[in-house]
Amino acid sequence: MSGIEINTEFEEIKEGGINDFVHKLPRISKYPNLVLKRGLATSDVIYKWHQDVTMGIIERKFLTVILVDSQKKELKRWMFQNAFPVKWTGPDLKADSNTLAIESVEMVHQGLVRL
Repeated sequence: MSGIEINTEFEEIKEGGINDFVHKLPRISKYPNLVLKRGLATSDVIYKWHQDVTMGIIERKFLTVILVDSQKKELKRWMFQNAFPVKWTGPDLKADSNTLAIESVEMVHQGLVRL
């Protein structure tokens, strides 16, 4: 997974007579797309969700990602608001290799909360 990130843009304001710093006022926060990768699964729920998006049927959902340790104990949890898939990538299939078949999905969202 990649894309757990928040970027906030700032506007710099120079105050007359003050030369040792610049005021930085927050403007807007942006969230890059979330990219999820996994071994090719038998479930096609996410693929079908993306297919709906390609046909103009956009269903926004709350998406929760849970980080677990080797004993499956929860370490961290992130919730992504109003997410939907914008890109699905199937696996690279190579007859001369025994690598895992990996699929990926890219999601847009309107904010994240670390729980």
